Amino acid sequence: MRGGYEFDGREIAALDEAGLVEIAAEINAKGIRAAAISSVFSPINRDMEERARDILAQHCPDVPVVMSSEIGRIGLLERESAAIMNASLLGLSSRTVDAFERALGDAGLTCPFYVTQNDGTLMAADMVRRFPVLTFASGPTNSMRGAAFLTGVKEAIVVDIGGTTSDVGSLHHGFPRQASTVVDIGGVRTNFRMPDVFSIGLGGGTKVTGDAAAPVVGPQSVGYRLTSEARVFGGDVLTTTDIAVAAGMADIGDASKVADLEPAMIDAARERIGEMLEMAVERSRISPDPIPVIAVGGGSILVPDKIGELEVLRPENFAVANAVGAAIAQISGEVDRIYALEGKSREVCLAEAEEEARTNALNAGATEETLTVIEREDVPLAYLPGNATRIHLKVVGDMGGLDA
Repeated sequence: MRGGYEFDGREIAALDEAGLVEIAAEINAKGIRAAAISSVFSPINRDMEERARDILAQHCPDVPVVMSSEIGRIGLLERESAAIMNASLLGLSSRTVDAFERALGDAGLTCPFYVTQNDGTLMAADMVRRFPVLTFASGPTNSMRGAAFLTGVKEAIVVDIGGTTSDVGSLHHGFPRQASTVVDIGGVRTNFRMPDVFSIGLGGGTKVTGDAAAPVVGPQSVGYRLTSEARVFGGDVLTTTDIAVAAGMADIGDASKVADLEPAMIDAARERIGEMLEMAVERSRISPDPIPVIAVGGGSILVPDKIGELEVLRPENFAVANAVGAAIAQISGEVDRIYALEGKSREVCLAEAEEEARTNALNAGATEETLTVIEREDVPLAYLPGNATRIHLKVVGDMGGLDA
């Protein structure tokens, strides 16, 4: 329908409010349980999305409404998909938060609680209800934050290996590097914030087949059945864990049950595992600098001492890096929008973006004295008039009530 803005916030066409009333009636008639609103360049000017939300709230008071400007970045179709995806998950997120609240209440706890989100920081329970998509891939990001904390290293590649997969991503200033392009989720192109994490089918339960001449590692896995199906636990499936035990890389289960493995098969499987990890690590590198690789997760016993020319760090308590990352997580505030520099300097626009990001972080529960800028980027957009530039800025701070 009619509406939307230019890149600098100028109106393209007036909002079709009568059409929105008709849509509200259709929502009521069909029993639709959630709605998503998307407008051209709404991250620059969200007035029309807010007006559309208010109209729907007036005529459909029980239907939650998601505005794309609160989730996605510049790019209409991908932002629209992100808003629709978020709206479709509102019911599930509400039930999940309610379950957390009941579990805490049953344990005698009445304090507020937070949930980790996919940039390595925290979000309050009410925010989880509103923006469930921001929890996507929070598991790997927790492990990456935990890896940074356990080693003290802020610039590294993190390999998090579980039972079925290996998640590989890059740390920058101790936080997961965010994907800068469109993110494909279940075949749907979206553009909301997501970590740049690459997954491969390699874990502690991954099956090993073939022979020494041509070993095949994965992608099939026994998964959670590792402790019953792997050979070292009395099963009959050869897994990567069996290879690690046979090679003396781990002391798990009964090593005598893999004593019959041929040394050539052990070496060939280890070499193939190393090749898979090296490919994933190289994909996550953004410079030729020899930064370290941090191996975490229970399956990181599979990681050799070096991957290519990169040193591998395996910190103490590596198996629980995920829990550590969640425990030390901070609160964040973020801005990603296009600014027109006509009549303004670059420094003024950056200051405005930082102030907005700081306000967002404070509203989310951060303490002002602990706020720190961890990402600041501005990219001139030559294809747009008005000397336009895209500014992305993020600040983080400690949760209110905690010591800095």
